[in-house]
Amino acid sequence: MKHIIIGTAGHIDHGKTTLIKALTGRNTDRWEEEQRRGITIDLGFTWFDLPGGDRAGIIDVPGHERFINNMVAGVVGMDMVLLVVAADEGIMPQTREHMDILSLLGIEKSIIVLNKCDLVDEEWTELVEEEIREELAGSFLEKAPIVRVSAATGAGLKELVDIIEKIAEEEVVEKDTATIPRLPIDRAFSLSGFGTIITGTLLSGTITKEDVLEMYPIGKTSKIRSIQVHGQDVDKCYAGQRVAINLSNIKKREIGRGCVLAPPGSMKNTDLLDVKMNILDSSMRVLTNHTRLHLFTGTSEILCRAVLLDKEEIGPGESGYVQLRLEEEIALRRGDKFVVRFYSPMETIGGGVVLEPNPSIHRRFQEPVIEDLKRKESGSTADVIEMHVKNYKDTMITLSDLARLTALSPEEVEQDIEELKEQGLIRTYALKKDTYVWHAGAAKEAEETLLNALKKYEASYPYRYGMKKAEIHTNYFRKIKPNVFDLYIGSLTEEGILERVDEFLCTPGYQVRKDTLYDRVSAALMGAMEKAGFDFVRYSEIPVGSVDPDVEDDIRNILLEEGKIVKVTDEMYTLSSYMEEAKEKIQEKLKEDPVITIAQVRDMFQTSRKSAKPILEYMDSVKVTKKTGGESERVAY
Repeated sequence: MKHIIIGTAGHIDHGKTTLIKALTGRNTDRWEEEQRRGITIDLGFTWFDLPGGDRAGIIDVPGHERFINNMVAGVVGMDMVLLVVAADEGIMPQTREHMDILSLLGIEKSIIVLNKCDLVDEEWTELVEEEIREELAGSFLEKAPIVRVSAATGAGLKELVDIIEKIAEEEVVEKDTATIPRLPIDRAFSLSGFGTIITGTLLSGTITKEDVLEMYPIGKTSKIRSIQVHGQDVDKCYAGQRVAINLSNIKKREIGRGCVLAPPGSMKNTDLLDVKMNILDSSMRVLTNHTRLHLFTGTSEILCRAVLLDKEEIGPGESGYVQLRLEEEIALRRGDKFVVRFYSPMETIGGGVVLEPNPSIHRRFQEPVIEDLKRKESGSTADVIEMHVKNYKDTMITLSDLARLTALSPEEVEQDIEELKEQGLIRTYALKKDTYVWHAGAAKEAEETLLNALKKYEASYPYRYGMKKAEIHTNYFRKIKPNVFDLYIGSLTEEGILERVDEFLCTPGYQVRKDTLYDRVSAALMGAMEKAGFDFVRYSEIPVGSVDPDVEDDIRNILLEEGKIVKVTDEMYTLSSYMEEAKEKIQEKLKEDPVITIAQVRDMFQTSRKSAKPILEYMDSVKVTKKTGGESERVAY
């Protein structure tokens, strides 16, 4: 079953509410004042079944100028609109403003309902039809069918329903149920015994009973207690349906029209919007920089300032790139449509589409900013994701953060990421909980920085195996998380872009220098250690001649890395062969006697207690021995 939403539009008292009652058998004027005054003040909702079995939700929006904000809220999620024109009056000013708003919000599938035909004769009706066609020439309603009806008598209603069904079947595209659910709230109220109830049109995705969702922008999560669609309890609702939802954990006073229900962390609050702004041909206003406006988007109405990014002013029929600086936070996604009305007097001057729902503050006339907005206007979601990734060249960005910034589902983001990866535009680094994404340009720049740093380091310290990984991270990549940096380094070593020796990184093919200075220092160190035997000599006391202490340490570290010597304590080193001998003798001793003491080690190697104790501590470190209760006693590990 296809779920469609039909809306009404038109001048006050042209019979929209009466028409809906004739189609559905229900009165959408909910409030006493509406029924008393005979005008629709707030949104009214009902439904009817089409002959083919599809159920159409129908929204009755206000026609009076004072209630235009409610009209805009009602347009959210509409698949088609019935533009109601009274045959005895023709197109009126409010009808024209409704047409402008529908055009700005992208509502294209429309039917012109010429109502009250019972009040005029055939000749007058034909004149009004001709006038309507002239008025609509060049607009999105130019080819819309005109249906003559009388909501009062029922004349023409069957023909109207047949045309609605034909458009619903052939032209209305089903909404996306595979993406994240998003429900802009148009009503919130409380019912005794139930708590908070919200209503709205589900724009995308699905919502299931017991789901936990977040209310934006207030940031509170709530479990879905129950769901109603067209007055019936259901366990699940789908994009394109009018729904009423009973929420837990949220009070009615905390929310209202303009809030959005969506998965936790799937969207990001914003008080800035980058938009493409179109000023109506019929507007009497010229938009200048920093003009204060009323912004209508989704079910929100918010005051804002318009910062013109590429023009000094935008006149009637013109368009431009604008940053809207909002006086309150909202949550939107790219592609959302909006309408703006002049601050005072209140009149609709234009609207457009959101290009970036989470921008940074821009200065005017910045060419890179304008180029990015052009790409966002014409590009795919993958293009937008790539631009977001570019903005995080120092830190990388996670898939979950990309989903939150773009208000796309994780699955949609992953699909775009795979596409970008195949094109060689990004690189990914997967951890258990999330995947980090880096733009290929930033990764290449980082690679060049890293290799240049290593080459410089190797030239300055030729007796070192390279630069320590931790030092590289601290000096050049400190904004990248250490575990992500490890993955990055791992990928570079796998690709052969750099080499790794334990915790040292170097350029491919690099070897430590082994020249005459190396030979002299290494011979002096190893000679002194060999001569000392198990009476370990302090490293600082070994004479090596006139050598830079740092160079001496570097050559000692080469001997350590190659396994020729071992570190016994911070100040004592010895030949690896000596400690292997000590290891074998101690293991043999422990086979005969389960406990060995420092005194026994001293006697075994004919050395002093000062050297025997470090021997046992070294054996502890290589898991040959371990302490018992006494400080001087050891048992087999």
